[in-house]
Formats: sequence, C-alpha cells, structure tokens
Amino acid sequence: MKLSFDTSVGPATVAWDAPESPRSLLVLGHGAGGGVDAADLLAVRKAALAAGHAVARLTQPYRVAGRRAPAPAPALDKAFTEVVGELRERLDVPLIVGGRSSGARVACRCAASVSAAGVLALSFPLHPPGRPDRSRADELRPVPVPVLIVQGERDTFGGPDEVNDPPLPANFAIYRVAGANHGFAVRKGDPSPLPGISAAVVEWLDKIL
Repeated sequence: MKLSFDTSVGPATVAWDAPESPRSLLVLGHGAGGGVDAADLLAVRKAALAAGHAVARLTQPYRVAGRRAPAPAPALDKAFTEVVGELRERLDVPLIVGGRSSGARVACRCAASVSAAGVLALSFPLHPPGRPDRSRADELRPVPVPVLIVQGERDTFGGPDEVNDPPLPANFAIYRVAGANHGFAVRKGDPSPLPGISAAVVEWLDKIL
C-alpha cells in the first residue's frame, strides 16, 4: 500500500506493509540518489514481514519531486520525524528506524527524537570515498539505543574496521558483508549476500525486542 504525507518540507510517500498484530514498526529510508526499491531494502522488508514486523519504506520529498540531489540534512530529518510521528499514530508498537547510506544517517540523527527502540544502519557512509578525514562518526556514535550496522568489507565509504575504530559502544553490533561494496554488490560468481543480511536483521530484531 502506498501512503502520502504532506510534510512541512513537501510531500513524502511511504510503501506500507503490515502483518496482522505486528511486533514492531520498521521505518526505512533510501540512499541519497536511490529509492525504496533498492535490493537490500526489499530483502529486509521481505524477511521482516515474514517475522511479523510492519515495514514502512519512506521516500523523501526531494525524491517524490523527481530530484536526485538530496535535500539538506535539516529538511531530511524534518520530513522523517514528521512522517514517523504520523505512522506511530497508526500503530502503537516498538519503533525501529533505519535505512541505507543517507537513510541510515537520517535514522541515526533522528533516533532519539522519535523515541526509537533501535536503529538499522545499512551501509552507513562513514566518510566520502577517499576522504577519511571527513568522518561522520559524530552522527553514529552518540546513538543511545541498540544499533545494527551492516557494512560491506569493500565499502569505499568506510568498511567495518573503519566504522569500529575506535571500538563502538556496547549497544552497537556490526554484521560484516564479505566481499561486498557500498551497494552490497559482490564479485562475479560470489553468492548474493542478501539472504545473510536479511537473516542477521531478523536475528537482531528478535534480540532487542
């Protein structure tokens, strides 16, 4: 089901899927230039639904308007928090926020303000490729709730070892995706990492809820 929301920074949409009596609500955002039909978001959606969780994949207003260049962070955060607030009025269950890349950054920045019970960070972009000096760790490390970081070992935006240097606090868990890049693509002939990612997400949800 597709839902529409009029936020203070423009119209947003949500792809909504919910089983009967869901255990939690998982709200996922997309990457900067991508959409909510990214392969990893769809794989997580399928696995989470099968495990009894409602899933809302949020398309930011700039993408609804047809733009690829992302809006400034304050606008992204405002749209996210406003939509999450309306979704929570529909469903009174524990809230998990997350997304891939830029969507993971938004979720981390907004987790405390929306009272999330956990954060799922798919390919958190720790820094621009080749620019480790421009770290975004200040968005990630202060998150006070359980966080699962799913990171490809060949991610040029920062691999698992970079993300965990210095070691993350005890509320963080990292799932290393062997041989995968920022989009979780692997070398030709290697098996898809998506089943493993999906299983890790469901296992983590079971652990924190």
